[in-house]
Amino acid sequence: MVTRLYTHPIFLEHVTPPGHPERPDRLRAIERVLDDEAFAALDRAEAPEGDEATILYAHPQEFVERVRAAIPDTGIARVDADTTASPKSWQAAVTAIGAANAAVDDVFRGNVANVFVAARPPGHHAEKTTSMGFCLFNTAAIAARYAQRQHQAERVAIVDWDVHHGNGTQDIFWDDPSVLYCSTHQMPLYPGTGAVSETGAGNIVNAPLAPQTGSEVFRDAFLSRILPALDNFAPDLIIISAGFDAHHRDPLAEINLTEDDFDWATGQLMQRAGRHSDNRLVSLLEGGYDLQGLAFSVAAHVGRLMKG
Repeated sequence: MVTRLYTHPIFLEHVTPPGHPERPDRLRAIERVLDDEAFAALDRAEAPEGDEATILYAHPQEFVERVRAAIPDTGIARVDADTTASPKSWQAAVTAIGAANAAVDDVFRGNVANVFVAARPPGHHAEKTTSMGFCLFNTAAIAARYAQRQHQAERVAIVDWDVHHGNGTQDIFWDDPSVLYCSTHQMPLYPGTGAVSETGAGNIVNAPLAPQTGSEVFRDAFLSRILPALDNFAPDLIIISAGFDAHHRDPLAEINLTEDDFDWATGQLMQRAGRHSDNRLVSLLEGGYDLQGLAFSVAAHVGRLMKG
């Protein structure tokens, strides 16, 4: 059983303004590092374009049409202070959704051991009715709902280690005990959510990290909060919102992780997937804005996925 990588050239055509941290070079850095012979066994597949109807699994029709209307014919349009769209952004976002849903199909059908989706734009800040934080649609939330509707998953866990709290994922599943959302993130930091007291229907587990903390505090948060919650929940599928902006090189935050921390956390979640969900694990790229830190972290993450 192999690890599958989904990506697509369309993700490079989601254009952002000069100097914007969420830029096409992020994927180019990932492509370069995964071209190393150490990843020769990686099963590489082109992401399929998604079924637009699945967007409605997490977002209402009116919002979907509002995003569609925001896509410009030329140039770059601003969706909010941080989030922009260009002519190919709709296709990129829908293809990211298609890749995530295909990854869910793969692990439920037993086609592969696990999947990493290298796509952009990211998704975890997109709330039910609001695009924000570089995100148009919430890809992880749609994939979780897809697993429930198409594969009869009763319980899906989303583990988000992006340095920014996934307010969008929390918003979408706030009152839904069939989806567990667990997040480690820097606090205080954008978007300002993610306090320990935010628990939803008992299905939200936030583990905020103070600025300038690092490996020890991050790993303790996993061991004391995230992993026990997963064991109690016993998910049928684990989805990782895999942001790598908690790396010490990243310019947007002050958490001092190394690629070894992402290797370790990946291994911990693979153990839980083996214990509870027949090894079903899907990882979706979120943030990570220093190209070297991102590339090295993805290499560690994918390398651990490939070890099975």
